[in-house]
Amino acid sequence: MSVTLTVNGEERTYDGDPRAPLLDVLRDHLRLTGAKAVCREGFCGACTVHVDGEPMVSCLIPVGSLAGRAVTTIEGISGGGAQLNAVQRALLEHDVVQCGMCFPGMVMTISACLDRNPAPDREALKAELSGNLCRCTGYERILDAVLSISGQEVMAQ
Repeated sequence: MSVTLTVNGEERTYDGDPRAPLLDVLRDHLRLTGAKAVCREGFCGACTVHVDGEPMVSCLIPVGSLAGRAVTTIEGISGGGAQLNAVQRALLEHDVVQCGMCFPGMVMTISACLDRNPAPDREALKAELSGNLCRCTGYERILDAVLSISGQEVMAQ
């Protein structure tokens, strides 16, 4: 079966099993490896992408359900260029990135959050990130980095 969807602004066609997880299609067929294959159970959030602007874990979405829809990956979050988006810049400037496994999913989740609410408070960010696991940072520096984007207080609480 053939499935056509828009990935990072480009129409792409996948010829294969429509039940295949979007994560596998992105990584193995489209060679977009930014979404990380960690738990493959929808638990960790490392494979988060945007589907029609909403963050979703790509390991649980059958590609056949996405015909005609728009998918944005970490590779396309800045419009496909070498520029970093505001979230990526803030995380870099605050020296937050450690192992990097969770960060593509975190960037995708936070970017969608900021699209909906450009000035979330610390508690709203914590709620948004509840589906993204990070074993390295303890989250507070991530929250500080994101809050700095809107000029909010960035002292860890």
